[in-house]
Amino acid sequence: MRFSIPVRVYYEDTDAGGVVYYANYLKYFERGRTEALREMGFNQDELIRRQDTIFAVRSMEINYLKPARFNDALTVLTAVAESKKAAVVFEQSVLRDGEPRPLAAAAARIACLAASTLKPKAMPPALAQAIAETIQQRR
Repeated sequence: MRFSIPVRVYYEDTDAGGVVYYANYLKYFERGRTEALREMGFNQDELIRRQDTIFAVRSMEINYLKPARFNDALTVLTAVAESKKAAVVFEQSVLRDGEPRPLAAAAARIACLAASTLKPKAMPPALAQAIAETIQQRR
């Protein structure tokens, strides 16, 4: 299953040439992952408070393919590609509305950590199950 969220490019997102500054794609991708978890029924603040669980980006691989510009309407697509006991990989892309090809594409490797110790921990069972179901729906 792919999750999508709309994003508008604001002036603050751009460089002097009116092009989205490359690091701002990280923010768009973060929002996409947060909203994907929310769509699965998991709010990150509740995971911290109730299950001592947080997520940390372990690595990101991003390909910048075409520039987004000030005032563009974008869509951030997020899909769970892989899941392990204490980690998940999200495949993500940013598309300009009305265009089929992505402007940027990323793979985010996310570690599941205990909020209290910042050490790796297994994902809560309900979350692990929801992620597994999402992967199955995608196939």
